[in-house]
Amino acid sequence: MRDADRQEDIYTISQLAEEFSLTLRSIRFYEDKGLITPTRKGNTRVYSRHDRARLILILRGKRLGFSLQEIQELFQLYDSGAQTPSQAHHMLNTIQSRQQQLRQQQADINRLMMELNAAERTCYQHLKKFD
Repeated sequence: MRDADRQEDIYTISQLAEEFSLTLRSIRFYEDKGLITPTRKGNTRVYSRHDRARLILILRGKRLGFSLQEIQELFQLYDSGAQTPSQAHHMLNTIQSRQQQLRQQQADINRLMMELNAAERTCYQHLKKFD
């Protein structure tokens, strides 16, 4: 691998913060929680392609409603390599629980959208009276 190719797989905290619209403090927080593990070159944090991928997964997990603790547990299960049936079941239960919560949220949002649409129609009907 050429040095130029290797350099493309190395990111500074500022580069990641800019790419993902995060604060430096947020990235350091994820580091403090053990979710990402940059190396150091002197006083500078150096993030790998693996750290960047994990950051993507952290942000995706947060968007899906996973807590940082749940994300950390999923990372630990994934990192353990030799998953036992117990670990796989735990991961599956966590995922299925989140899916059920998201289905419920989706149903709640659909109901709310129907109510808002009805309220909007009512407003338009009232406005027609003034024309």
